[in-house]
Amino acid sequence: MAVTNHSADRERPIVTEQLTKRFGSFTALDRLDLEVRQGEVFGYLGPNGAGKSTTLRLLLGLAKPSGGHARIFGTDIARVREVHKRLAYVPGDVALWPKLTGAECLTLLGRMHGDVDTRKRADLIERFQFDPSKRARAYSKGNRQKVALIAALSTRSDLLLLDEPTSGLDPLIEAEFVRSVREVAEQGRTVFLSSHILSEVETLCARVGILREGKLVEVADVTDLRTMHGTELDVDFDGPAPNLDRVPGVGSVQPTPEGIRVQVAGQPGPLLEALTTTHVTGLRSREASLEEIFLGYYGAGEDGDGHAGNGHVASGPAGGGQDVPEPAGAAARSGRAPDGGAGHDH
Repeated sequence: MAVTNHSADRERPIVTEQLTKRFGSFTALDRLDLEVRQGEVFGYLGPNGAGKSTTLRLLLGLAKPSGGHARIFGTDIARVREVHKRLAYVPGDVALWPKLTGAECLTLLGRMHGDVDTRKRADLIERFQFDPSKRARAYSKGNRQKVALIAALSTRSDLLLLDEPTSGLDPLIEAEFVRSVREVAEQGRTVFLSSHILSEVETLCARVGILREGKLVEVADVTDLRTMHGTELDVDFDGPAPNLDRVPGVGSVQPTPEGIRVQVAGQPGPLLEALTTTHVTGLRSREASLEEIFLGYYGAGEDGDGHAGNGHVASGPAGGGQDVPEPAGAAARSGRAPDGGAGHDH
């Protein structure tokens, strides 16, 4: 039985068991149990301080767990060198070697990783509208982000860990990023996407995990989340609206100029049956967006550690802002420059 489990574990890109990280009395990540499947784009959501970046730092070997375990394709995350052979990483705030050109940075990052498709890299440079001839010190935040994305997406890594990867990119390049990630998934590779742009996650991810205060509060298909969190129906009437107080599944009922707006949880059958006794002139339905579902877990009135507004989730430093020293060599294996030269966890 143990051999079978170990064999299956090698096929799973990420498995965590009770993974925990504490900074003194503060618990940044609390007993995380998570499995990411082969070939999927998995969305990882949570506001500032929720534990997203802490999770990534643990998976990368940039911080040591306070408890629990995690494996990348069956290999314990403590075996950093072996783990990093299978993955590529993009932080949300990239710094580069200032005296090197973009092309030199990409070449160096490719040599650090060791398994790069140079034709793919050239294609990505064109698609991301990136000028590799300039020195890194002249690049904007968005162009520094392009370097990290091109470097990661041009590898043949089985797993991509992306922490706020489109920070600083303009909408046209964000669309190219979405296309590139879909291509990775079509090749059977896996993407772990931590993003503050909920529309981006909704576009790319079939499954998401939602963190709150270091705890995983939900893992589900986006479609199932929408079903769980209900459907909104606008019903127009020729005449008075019926009383729906006792109809199973009906939540809030609000008047509209033409009738009522109803929140329905679960199957709408009982509501539709109740409406057969009235003269319905129009019926329109709308599923909850991922942003509305997310706000249901956090509350629309929060700020700071809650909703950041405009469909974004605030993102902050790992471990609630605590600085965690990185083991020597980990930066290079993740495509990061030493001594802060490649990017900071976000």
